[in-house]
Amino acid sequence: MAVLELSTVIDNIHDLPSLPAVVMSLLNLVDQDDADISVLAEKVSQDLALTAKTLRLANSAFFVTRVKVTTIQQAITLLGFQHVRTMIIMAALTGCFPERTCPGFDHKQFWEHSTAAATAAGILARHIGMQADIAVTAALLHDIGRLVLVTCFPQDYAAALAYRQQHDCTMLEAEVAIFGIDHAAAGALLATNWQFSDVMRLAIEGHHAPDRPGAGFLAALVHIANAIVHQLASTEEGQQASSAVSQTAWTALNLDDDVYAGLCQRTQQSIDRQRGAQNG
Repeated sequence: MAVLELSTVIDNIHDLPSLPAVVMSLLNLVDQDDADISVLAEKVSQDLALTAKTLRLANSAFFVTRVKVTTIQQAITLLGFQHVRTMIIMAALTGCFPERTCPGFDHKQFWEHSTAAATAAGILARHIGMQADIAVTAALLHDIGRLVLVTCFPQDYAAALAYRQQHDCTMLEAEVAIFGIDHAAAGALLATNWQFSDVMRLAIEGHHAPDRPGAGFLAALVHIANAIVHQLASTEEGQQASSAVSQTAWTALNLDDDVYAGLCQRTQQSIDRQRGAQNG
């Protein structure tokens, strides 16, 4: 099986468009309590394309409201700053990663998983008394490396999906077989190129390996949030849930079976409420 050169992957990452400046501001302000919402709303509103995409999301099945949202400020008032920040980031990323033909890759499913992981991360962060915004944002972005590989190499990623089926292995193993790196490493390369904070980059890079030296606490939290969502999806589909949860992350967050079960239940309830709003 031919493996792409790492330099080829890096060159294609450099060719991706940059995030709008206002989105970088949002990412850099996630751990600050004094963010001026009105100023950020005004900045977003000055980017007409980003505003249009954000408002389209605000009125979509992802974020249902009882009234039509027509301005960023109104979206913040109705949905809260955290939800609107999520929408702005998603809207910006869809502009950087347009959907291309990659047989077997479902962009809608990708965002459903990412937003569910963000929900779980927020619940987990509040449980341990941590600032929730940075956890939510890191979880939303944790699989961004998949979008990098799918966008830059759609046919190669289709080959990775086929490799996974043929060899009954994990997606990480299939990605390494085809690309030489997995999506966590690709996400870290993008985070470096886009000048994300070190904390955010380490969380993206380490969400599958939080026991790696220097991965950081946020990587452990995102790892657990990701595990919760995968377990809920496996249970929902009648499959056996994955047990590959890092003991390092488990210990770092001071979890036990009862606490974990409670976090899973609260996450499922939150996801169900979102689905109920979409179907109501």
